[in-house]
Formats: sequence, structure tokens, C-alpha cells
Amino acid sequence: MSNATEDVTADEAQELPESRGATTQVRHREILEILRREGRLDVAPGAARLGITPETLRRDLRTLERVGRIRRTYGAAFPVESGRFESPAEAREGAISEEKLRIAEAAVRQLGHEQTLFIDEGFLPQLVARALPERGRYTIVTPSLPTANELAQRPELEVLLLGGRVRGVSLGTVDHWATAMLAGFVIDIAFMGASGVSVEFGVTTPDPAVAAVKRAALAVSRRRLLVGAHTKFGVASFSRFADLDDFELLITGEQLPTHRAQVFTSLGARVMRV
Repeated sequence: MSNATEDVTADEAQELPESRGATTQVRHREILEILRREGRLDVAPGAARLGITPETLRRDLRTLERVGRIRRTYGAAFPVESGRFESPAEAREGAISEEKLRIAEAAVRQLGHEQTLFIDEGFLPQLVARALPERGRYTIVTPSLPTANELAQRPELEVLLLGGRVRGVSLGTVDHWATAMLAGFVIDIAFMGASGVSVEFGVTTPDPAVAAVKRAALAVSRRRLLVGAHTKFGVASFSRFADLDDFELLITGEQLPTHRAQVFTSLGARVMRV
């Protein structure tokens, strides 16, 4: 009986006796708030933090994953940036992981003789920027204020920040000012991020204004690489900006199972797991 009570959706919880259903709903809200604020929740410390048993937390996480609110992996949970939700920039900074560092380093290793680079907004593209060779002389085009601020301190780099409205959640620039600037460039290689990579819906992001900037960057770039943690795969967000085969390479973590990577490969996408 206890399993059936704990393992319910929010709608189902409303049909339970008020005390039990309300408790489940409150826990689910707390879990989602932590994930959105911090970007990750580990089961053992998370259970202690919430004052519940690890098994109860696992049941809650299974429920939230089943309705598409989170993704689980190896004893931890991560937010799914579906619909219009995006985790704030400071949460992404705090969610740095070995996987993301490996992805960024693998992306930089794909550089050949390219001189002009587009580096997308988002934390993983920002890690790509940090991993650029110290003596490399590049012209960087970016909509990301944090990336522009970091790279502008390197005298060997020329940094062009796209103009436009600044989105508080990501500190990236958008709207017609940004897309108009991009239309005047020819870029050697683009390092792109995404909120979702889906077989059914392609490559997506929550905000249509961000999607427009991403599409404009892809349109003027000779080479296109996508960087994304394994938790982004199988997820669809609100605004589609590319197809899987628009990229020469999708770089993700080795935590993405081989059989899932092969599904994307069968649709024309080359996947590198690092």
C-alpha cells in the first residue's frame, strides 16, 4: 500500500487522502526546487536533507522521471529543461562535473586550422571557451556575456559580443540585433549547446529568441559541433532550432548508453562519447 501511495503523479496525488497526497506533492515540489536551483540532487545526502529515507526519495524520483520532470542516473537526479523552464546560470556553474570537462576538452580537440569560432551561450560552451589553447589566436563570436568577459582578458584573442537584449537567466543576448550581426559573418566552426537532443524533435532550447540566434549561427558556420551532457539526450524542449544531421558531431559523456547513441547515429548523427 505504501508503494502505491508514494509512486504517484501530482494529479493522482489529489485523489488520495489529503494528508498523504499533500505530503507527496510537497516533497515533489521541494525536489524540483532543489534541482532547478542547484542542478543536481544525490540520493543519499538528498534524502537526509529532505528528512526521508533513500528509498522514498528513489520512489519520488522515479515518479518525477516518468512524467518527464527530471532524469535519473547513477544515484543522482538532474532537472529536465523541458517546456519553458531553464536552470539559472549560477546553478549551471555549480553543476560542473568531470563529464562536462571531458566534453569541453574533446570539443576543442576537434579544432584544426579554424580561426573564427562561434561559442554559444550556456555553461558547457563556456567550458569549451575555457579549454581553448593558450597560444591560439582566434576571433570569437559569442552571445554569452560570461564567455565574452572571460575571453576578453586574453590578449591573443579577439572577442566579438553579439548585441541585443540580455536574458537574465543565461546572460546571453538575443533578438534581431544579434541575428542581424550574425548574418554579416562567415564563421569557421560553431560550438553549440542545447537543452534537449531528441530523436523525435531534433535539437531544442526553451526560448524561441534563443533558438533564432542559434539558427542564425548555424546558417553562417562551415563546421557545426554540438556539446551536451548525456542527460540532454532523449529530452525535448519548447523551441526546435536544428536537426540531428545539421551537426558533423554530437559530443557527450560516456554515461550515454551505447545502444542509445546508436539510435542517434542511425539517423545520420555522428556521436562521440567521452
